[in-house]
Amino acid sequence: MSHRTNKYRRPARPLLSSHPHAEVKADRRWIVRDMSGAQATKEYRCPGCGALIAPGTAHLVVWPSSPSLGSDRAVDDRRHWHTACWRRHRG
Repeated sequence: MSHRTNKYRRPARPLLSSHPHAEVKADRRWIVRDMSGAQATKEYRCPGCGALIAPGTAHLVVWPSSPSLGSDRAVDDRRHWHTACWRRHRG
C-alpha cells in the first residue's frame, strides 16, 4: 500500500516566470530558461562543474531543442546549470 500523496492533490509547483529562449552552441540548438532563486526549491547538480546548485540559487534550465537519439522528448534531457558554467560551456 502506497503512502504517497496523489499527484493531483499535491500543491501546484510555481510556474516559471521567464520565457525560454534558444541558444546555439557547437552547432546544436538549446532551449534555455532562467530559474529564479525563489523558484529553485530543490537541489541539482550542475553538469558543467559537478557542484551542487542549492535550493534558493538562481540558475538556468537547459535542454536540446530536438530529442537526442533514444529519447522521445527533448525536455527529458533538461539539465540545471549554474549560469556562469553554461556561459563557459561550448556545447
